[in-house]
Amino acid sequence: MTGADGFVGRWLVRHLLDCGDEICQPDSHVDIRDAAALRSSVMESEPEAIYHLAAIADVGLSWREPEEVIRVNTLGTWHLLEAASYMSHKPRVLIVGSAEVYGKVRPDQLPVDESAPLRPVTPYAASKAASEMLGIQAWLGWGVPTLLARPFNHFGPGQSDAFVVGALSRRIVEAMRRSEHEIPIGNLSARRDFTDVRDVVRAYRGLVTHGAPGEAYNVCSGRDVSVRELAERMLAIASADLSLVVDDSLLRPVDVPVVRGDYRKVAKETGWAPEIALEDTLQSVIESVLAEQG
Repeated sequence: MTGADGFVGRWLVRHLLDCGDEICQPDSHVDIRDAAALRSSVMESEPEAIYHLAAIADVGLSWREPEEVIRVNTLGTWHLLEAASYMSHKPRVLIVGSAEVYGKVRPDQLPVDESAPLRPVTPYAASKAASEMLGIQAWLGWGVPTLLARPFNHFGPGQSDAFVVGALSRRIVEAMRRSEHEIPIGNLSARRDFTDVRDVVRAYRGLVTHGAPGEAYNVCSGRDVSVRELAERMLAIASADLSLVVDDSLLRPVDVPVVRGDYRKVAKETGWAPEIALEDTLQSVIESVLAEQG
């Protein structure tokens, strides 16, 4: 596994251990940009399957430092797939991408399924789309059985403030403790398809176990909710009397208005479906931030 120390990686490790799986991961000092070191680590561990989560997932950062995002997300994926290709028994490789690869989808095309064209509008999305192409090449050219996951927005306890729910939860708790009356927020009208990270990692294991090589799979809830509604629900859960104030510095250069996915393909092939209610996830996020900040 790569990216085991990240937000999703920690939840995936927990889930795999609960399922009785044995986990190995590259040494903490191995950089996926270092092809030789990564190949050595993969060859030594001889995995039956690889969950590739290591990436820069900050869309905003991809506008500021696109070259670095491409080095990590795209070139890093190439290095991993190349390492897998050297193994006599090719491991199944799950490449965790992003629904950002779909870009702007018209309302009449929602919910978006895996047959939709890839039209990335951010450098981050482009890096993920390129990684998918590398995965397909590795399957067709090298025989490495790759599977492509396209997770939509996912969240849960422990997520960083680089993402909307993680950021909002911390701003709410901090504002309450400082007896403030407002919190800054970005685009309130944006609508996204949110899934609990604990449901997402179940889908990842299901894909490694039952997915078809060379295929892409949406991992989502099939419902969209506005950022405003998310924020208002979180304020209610925290019993916080705070006003939401749009901060222009938090707006993205390009923002997709509505995102909603279709998860029927992963459901059909693995039996997966999201189980955790949005309200329950928001409750657990607020509780984790309160505990984190004492």
